[in-house]
Amino acid sequence: MWSSNAIVLAPLLIGRVLGQSCPGYSSYSQVRNPPLSTGAYKLAYQRPAPECRTFNSSLVEDAIAQVKEDIYDVDLSRLFENTFPNTLDTAIKWRGVAANNTEEELAFVITGDINAMWIRDSANQIAPYKAVLKNQTSELASLFRGVINLQARYLILSPYCNAFQPPPESGMPPEQNGGVYAVTPAYDHNVVFTCNFELDDFGGFLQLSHDYYAATGDAGFFGRFQWAAAVQSVLAATEAMRQPTYGPDGRWLRPAYTFQSQTMSASGTLANNGVGMPVNYTGMARSPFRPSDDSALFDFSVPANMMLSRYLDSTAAIADQLPNAPEGLAAQMRDVAAEIREGIAEWGVVEAPDGRRVFAYEVDGFGGRNLMDDANIPSLLSAPFLGYLDKNDTVYQNTREFILGRSNPWWCEGPYINAVGSPHVRPGAAWPMSAIMRAMTSDDDMEIITAVKEVLRSTDGYGLIHESVNSFDTSDWTRQWFTWANGLFGQMIMDLADRKPHLLKESFQPFFIEKD
Repeated sequence: MWSSNAIVLAPLLIGRVLGQSCPGYSSYSQVRNPPLSTGAYKLAYQRPAPECRTFNSSLVEDAIAQVKEDIYDVDLSRLFENTFPNTLDTAIKWRGVAANNTEEELAFVITGDINAMWIRDSANQIAPYKAVLKNQTSELASLFRGVINLQARYLILSPYCNAFQPPPESGMPPEQNGGVYAVTPAYDHNVVFTCNFELDDFGGFLQLSHDYYAATGDAGFFGRFQWAAAVQSVLAATEAMRQPTYGPDGRWLRPAYTFQSQTMSASGTLANNGVGMPVNYTGMARSPFRPSDDSALFDFSVPANMMLSRYLDSTAAIADQLPNAPEGLAAQMRDVAAEIREGIAEWGVVEAPDGRRVFAYEVDGFGGRNLMDDANIPSLLSAPFLGYLDKNDTVYQNTREFILGRSNPWWCEGPYINAVGSPHVRPGAAWPMSAIMRAMTSDDDMEIITAVKEVLRSTDGYGLIHESVNSFDTSDWTRQWFTWANGLFGQMIMDLADRKPHLLKESFQPFFIEKD
């Protein structure tokens, strides 16, 4: 059993220290803080002082020290030490316990420069630390449990929403969100920050659950609080979002979720008075909004359905072991996972202009298809990373070639970085996250080296991974503090240290440096 004493004290200690003497990271990260690395890129040191970090983990610090010893390139070493702990250093806004159960750990994780907790982002922000998570007794394990528990609460209260306010136990006031929205189902603004229904939120919750269980074997945790109820909420919403626009008699079926907002962007609301575009039955679940928070062109997001299918199936093994789980829960999880996979095979695999079979990014079940990829994860590029398929799968390899080139309308090419971008920013703004994912889904040494070099030269000297970077001008970027992308880079280095350690001995400088 774990002790909750330190957990109860943690929010008090963090609030006292950070409130009195520590700079806000939004301003701190906009400065190229010394000491600079000694390589050509002269990258800033962007870690707060230990007393100013929002969470300290000896497991993570030991991993950083060990991996840095294996990295030859001084700039790559600096970028790794800045990025891998970035979520822990900056984004664990509050930790505590539930008001009605002091054994139920909670952790509120902000996305970075926005003081709200996204289900998808928080799952991906914590996921990199599974590499050093070995058992259930560490404070790091407590953090995983706290995030899972709070996500479960949110998914029970408002399963169609994507970003949430601090829990009442934190004592933090709700963050103001100035948008004007008309959304069904209705939600509590004291609980919800934004209510874009994004199917990958369900995948993110299940992914983090899978990661914790795979690392610790701690199945008992999932039976103690609200996890099973959250899975039931996920399944109910998924089933509602699998329904077509028209019934068997042709009658319009009112959708479970609608969204309208006053916005300056066409991607900030849904068409047809908030209903979205019509869909046919495919077995997949609708995702009116993408992982980028932009509205979809067609509602069946293939990568989001890939993610949900994969993690419904894998976390059914957890439900199998819960003595008090609702009857048939694990079987239902596996059935829905299989039906979604069948729907992807039938509707999500289409013919590209060159005649090859590829995965579409989005479809509608009527024949509509969107051939592209978006940098945000889940993406088509990330399908092997999600564990949905093997990277040597023929359709995946066809898709990979399609999206990593000019055929993809959101492929950004230039002298500094070549990567998939996103409609969330603009054409020509490459997302380093995509270059990182390219390296993580490749076995080709030169492709990996090229992708890592491009990310390394994209930070503009700040030593942090930006949201997007102009592929022709690395001083033109968006978001200096984006913890998800930073953690993903650290996760990539940990992955390379495990499966391709020889690559960490390479020089990633922009010119040849002779090794000693």
